[in-house]
Amino acid sequence: GLFTTIRLSIWSIILAAILGFIMGMMRTSRRLFPRMLSRLYVELIRNIPPVVFIFVFYFFISSQITPLLGLDSISTDSSPITLKVLDFLLGPPELLSNVVSGIICLALFEGAYVTEIVRAGIQSIPKGQVEGGMSIGLSRIQLMRYVVMPQAVQRVIPPLASQFIILIKDSSIVSLISIQELTFLTMEVATSTQRVFEIWVFVAGMYFVISYACAFGFSRLEKRMALHKS
Repeated sequence: GLFTTIRLSIWSIILAAILGFIMGMMRTSRRLFPRMLSRLYVELIRNIPPVVFIFVFYFFISSQITPLLGLDSISTDSSPITLKVLDFLLGPPELLSNVVSGIICLALFEGAYVTEIVRAGIQSIPKGQVEGGMSIGLSRIQLMRYVVMPQAVQRVIPPLASQFIILIKDSSIVSLISIQELTFLTMEVATSTQRVFEIWVFVAGMYFVISYACAFGFSRLEKRMALHKS
C-alpha cells in the first residue's frame, strides 16, 4: 500500500506539473480563448469537492476512456518483461485501469492548483524585463523561453514542493475507487483485526514520515538554489 501511494503521488505530480505549466501559460496568454479555457478548468476543479470530483470522473469519464486504451487486456496480452516493468512502475497489471484512473484524477485535480502557482510565478516577473526583451526584438516564444520561464521556474519550485506534499496526503481519496493504496489497505486491516486505533495511528505516522522527509529534502533544495542564485 505504501509503494502504491508513492507511485500514485510521483506519476500524478509529473502529469499535474505538465498540465499546470501548459494551463499556467494559457492563463497569461494575450488571447481570450486560451485564458477563458484555462480559467474554466481552474474554477471548475477548485469549486468541486475532491470526493465528488473523483466519483464523477471515475464512474462517468474514466469508464469510457480506459476501454479505449485497452488497459484491461494488458495483463493477458503483454510479455512477462512488460508485466514486470508495469508492476514496478504502476503496480499489479490486473489493477492497471484503476491505478491509471486514479493517477489521471489526481493529476487533473492537483493540476488546477499548479496552474495558479505557475500563473503567479509568470506574473511575478517585473514588466520591465518583459518590455526589455520585446525592445530587443524577442518574439513571444523567445521571451517566455529565455526571460520569463527561467526566473518563473525558480519562483514556483517552493510552492510546487508544498503541493507535492499535499498530493501525497490527498492520494488517500483514491481509496474510494478501490485502489489498493495505503489508506485502502489500512481500512481492510483495521476491519479484519479490530485494532482500529493502533493501526490508524501507525499509518498516520507513516504519512508523517513521508511528508516530513519530502519537506526536509525540498528545504535543502531551496537553500541550495538560493546559494546558487546568489
